[in-house]
Amino acid sequence: MSLSSLSIRRPVLAIVMSVTVVLFGIIGYSYLGIREYPAVDPPIITVSTNYTGANADVIESQITEPLEESINGIAGIRSLTSVSRDGRSTITVEFGIDVDLEVAANDVRDKVSRSISSLPPDVENPIVSKADANAFPIVFMNLQSDTRNLMQLSELANNLFKERFQTIPGVSSVQIWGDKKYSMRLWLDPAKLAAYHLSPLDVKTALARENIELPSGIIEGNTTELSIRTIGRLTSQVEFNNL
Repeated sequence: MSLSSLSIRRPVLAIVMSVTVVLFGIIGYSYLGIREYPAVDPPIITVSTNYTGANADVIESQITEPLEESINGIAGIRSLTSVSRDGRSTITVEFGIDVDLEVAANDVRDKVSRSISSLPPDVENPIVSKADANAFPIVFMNLQSDTRNLMQLSELANNLFKERFQTIPGVSSVQIWGDKKYSMRLWLDPAKLAAYHLSPLDVKTALARENIELPSGIIEGNTTELSIRTIGRLTSQVEFNNL
């Protein structure tokens, strides 16, 4: 006996079955998850590289072009765009919608890591980031005080607030803008540099060579073992003047 013949012979049963199906459909529809902006990760990878002090032409020729040449060999790329400005290079790689975002990010990281040797030696390591639909909501918080200066507030934000915010479940990253860090500014005398036949690059090289801590090994005895630490960091104004 087919369902159609049963429905003709017993119309009441057919009506009850139809009403039951409609009722379950209405109940199921009320429990459906609806989101205005679905969590769809666009297959877009961004490569950001900072090179402090370099102009846009140097950024393009020494950073953007070598990275683009290396990244362009990845399969599945839909478009490749870049922006070179003073001190920063940004490359945006868009893949096809059928490309897995994790696989694409790993491929880009692999290509970028192979190209680091062709970049200038003092450039910062490129940062590869992927677009995440759940990462767009951002919370901004302001930190101010009537009794603490900007240096103290920066230390408080880095050592206290940032560490605690990063431990909150669901927080991907915490960034601090406007902070002030301790630094030493060197004023060069052009007349003395010319007298000693030196250039600002020589001063920079000497600073990088002297202001460093290197492992010094260990001293072993019959019953003891001591680690040797060489204090090579310059911390005071007098130490920088004696460089």
